[in-house]
Amino acid sequence: MIDFHAHLDLYPDPQEIARECKIKDIYVLSVTTTPSAWVGTSALAIPGSRINTALGLHPQVAHQRKGELEAFDRYLPDTRYIGEIGLDGTPEFKNYWADQLEVFSHILKACSCAGGRIISAHSRRATSAVLDYLEKFPDAGLTVLHWFTGSKRDLERALSLGCWFSIGPAMLVSERSREMVKHIPTERVLTETDGPFAQVEKRSALPWDAQKATIQLARLWEVENKDAELILENNLQKIISTL
Repeated sequence: MIDFHAHLDLYPDPQEIARECKIKDIYVLSVTTTPSAWVGTSALAIPGSRINTALGLHPQVAHQRKGELEAFDRYLPDTRYIGEIGLDGTPEFKNYWADQLEVFSHILKACSCAGGRIISAHSRRATSAVLDYLEKFPDAGLTVLHWFTGSKRDLERALSLGCWFSIGPAMLVSERSREMVKHIPTERVLTETDGPFAQVEKRSALPWDAQKATIQLARLWEVENKDAELILENNLQKIISTL
């Protein structure tokens, strides 16, 4: 089971969630929203687990936390994973667009200088701009677009730039999203939950809810569940061996 985008530190009892992830042998990319959360969140990657911690600075708090870019640069050598970063074009955050661009470009440049990283990126209502910056910094690493909501044209462009996609059960509730997923090559897909923010069955998604996305992907791909699991595990092994 794979949850390539979850906010472990933001659950009410993150230690318990981390222990359960270890028991269930779930691969989790535990993303952070600020560099100041890095140290505490890293501690959730308990020995023997498949939890990996990503260093991030979320676009929705870029205007409040851009002063933490110095800390971001300090922690960058300690991880292969970056997230959650990106841009958010929704009305409530568009007023801080300049701050978002400053933070996003700084991070991509830093990743480029560090030899590249595996990146989990936010692109809500900002897909084209995110792709512009990924094109501007081609050496930043391999980007996995989390909860992709762009157009068909955006999808084609993202694929041409080498992007991957992490897909969760909450995303697959939408018919539009399901149709979009059909156009993504199976070898560029991973599962996620975006817990605890995303909702599954009227509750916060948990990392093991990624299995629900696997089942839904199997239906879309017209394969057995076990074959979808194998595809996703092979994809995971491929992506973690890239850098």
